[in-house]
Amino acid sequence: MSGHSKWATTKNKKAAIDAKRGKLFAKLIKNIEIAARTGGGDPNGNPTLYDAIVKAKKSSVPADNITRAVKRGSGEEAGGANYEEIVYEGYAPGGIGLIIQCLTDNRNRAAADVRSTLSKNGGSLAENGSVSFNFHRQGQIEVPAKDVDFDSLFETAAEAGADDVEDKGDFYLVTTDPSTVVDVRKAIQDAGFDYDSAETTLVPLNSVELDLEGAKKVTRLIDALDDLDDVQDISAAWTASDEVMQQLEEDE
Repeated sequence: MSGHSKWATTKNKKAAIDAKRGKLFAKLIKNIEIAARTGGGDPNGNPTLYDAIVKAKKSSVPADNITRAVKRGSGEEAGGANYEEIVYEGYAPGGIGLIIQCLTDNRNRAAADVRSTLSKNGGSLAENGSVSFNFHRQGQIEVPAKDVDFDSLFETAAEAGADDVEDKGDFYLVTTDPSTVVDVRKAIQDAGFDYDSAETTLVPLNSVELDLEGAKKVTRLIDALDDLDDVQDISAAWTASDEVMQQLEEDE
């Protein structure tokens, strides 16, 4: 019986991983479609599309899926959905501010799913402006750390106008003003560095430090929101000690 149980557990874990991969692929494909629709289907003339394609490739999205997404977005191929961007503000347990960014072809479904998921996980919707005032846009470029000299990367990024470079362990995080993220990314590439992603994201100005129980509640809600088909990105104003973050990873 133990062997059977172990196999069942392994199979369930694989199914969960496959499901998460499928949802990630869907989000990345949406980004490509939107980028192609708004800026054209040529990545050489559309930096947003270029970066969306790079991120998808780094996440192992099949090349055929990427090509079809570009064609749908640019109108070269039929079948593209009419996505609209909707941003919700909310609170996680403990009053942690959330910005929930959606791309959806059904506004009513997106609103109902977000509201229900917040409610089921101890959160709530917030009025527009009550959370977003604590967030600002920031350009972020992730450079894999393997075989990369930090000082050389820092010098290249700084000369191109980056604000900072942080060592995150497996990767270096280059932060920039949103208006210069493409210029800094190009400079990093021209200097021979690889990169995993380059995009603008919402970053909290002030964050609440949580203990383990509080962090578990917030991450449980964020995971549930992230599982929704319409949700593209979630920004949350919380932080935790290294010990708490390690414990969260071990409990996964």
